[in-house]
Amino acid sequence: MRATVRDVAALAGVSPKTVSNVVNGGVVVRPETRARVEAAVVELGYVPNLSARGLRNGRTGAIAVTLPELASAYSADLARWFVVLAHDRGMVVQLEQTATDPERERDLVSRARAHLVDGLVLNPVSLDASTLANTAGLPPTVVIGEVEPEHVDQVHVDSRAAARDVTTMLLDRGHRRIAIVGAEQDDAVTATARLRQLGHEDALAAQLVPVDPALRVPLPEWTTAAAARTFGEWLDRNPLPDAVFAFTDSIAFGVLHVLASRGVRVPEQVSVVGFDDVDQAAFAVPALTTVSFDRRDFAAAALDLLERRIEDREAPVRTVVVPHRIVERASVAGR
Repeated sequence: MRATVRDVAALAGVSPKTVSNVVNGGVVVRPETRARVEAAVVELGYVPNLSARGLRNGRTGAIAVTLPELASAYSADLARWFVVLAHDRGMVVQLEQTATDPERERDLVSRARAHLVDGLVLNPVSLDASTLANTAGLPPTVVIGEVEPEHVDQVHVDSRAAARDVTTMLLDRGHRRIAIVGAEQDDAVTATARLRQLGHEDALAAQLVPVDPALRVPLPEWTTAAAARTFGEWLDRNPLPDAVFAFTDSIAFGVLHVLASRGVRVPEQVSVVGFDDVDQAAFAVPALTTVSFDRRDFAAAALDLLERRIEDREAPVRTVVVPHRIVERASVAGR
C-alpha cells in the first residue's frame, strides 16, 4: 500500500501537519526536523496524494526546473522552451528561482527529495555542484550548466570555449584592452563567471596579451541595471577600454546605455559583445554582436536526458554540449 502522511509522521516522530509543511515548503521547519521527515519520506517512498492522484506508477506528471534568475531575458526564453516542450511530452513544469543563492538552491533540492516531482532540472550556482554531492533520495536529475564532478546528466554550452572565441575575435580586430563585465567576485564565484573569465584569459594567453586585473568588472548581480551602475562607476575611475566583453546580453545592454549616455560611439570608440543572443540583441543600438546557441535544442536535450533517467535510474551518465556560434552585428569595429 502507498505510504500516507500519517505513516511518514509516525516514522519521523512529528505531526502530520509538520510533514505537510516540509513537503509543501513555504513554512520554516527546524533543520533537524526537516531532516527526519525527509529521511522518512525516502524510506517509505512517500508521494503526496495531491500529486499522485489518478496517475499511474505513482508519478506526478510534473517536473521542476530551477534557474538562477527568472526575470532575465535569457532565463525567460529558456523557461518558455521548457514549458512548451514539456507540455508536448505530457508533462507540466514547476519553475523555481534560486537567485544565485546557494542556500535557496539547497532548499529547493531538499524539497525535490520529498518527491513532489518526477524529475528535476537544476542550474547550479557553484562550479563544484556541492549541492549535488549527495544524490541519494533525489528524483531523476539533469544539470544545465557546467559543473564538477560529472556524476549527473548534464546539458551545457561550452562557456569557456565560447568566451575564448569571442575574445579571439576581438583580438583579431586589433583590440587589446578588453574589459570583461560580469567577472568573478572573490566572495561569490559562479560557474558561468569563472568559465567565461577562464576562456577570455585563454585567448589572451594564446596571443601573448597580458591579463590586466584592472579590466575585470565584477557585478553584484547580472542585471541590466546593476551593469549600468557598476560599469559607469568603473568608467569614472578608468580610461575607456578598446572593447567590452559582457558576460550576458542583459549586461551588454547596461554597458551600451552607459556608453551612449556619455557620448561614446560604439563601435567607433569601443566595441561591445554579449553572450546569449536574446531577441532584444538584434534591436539594440547598435545591434549587438553576441554568442548564440539554440535554446530550443538546449531545453529539448535536457528533457530527453530527464525522460531517459526517469525510465531508467541506472542508465549511464551522459553529457550533451550544445553548439555555439558568434553572431556578428554592428557593435564590433572592423567587420
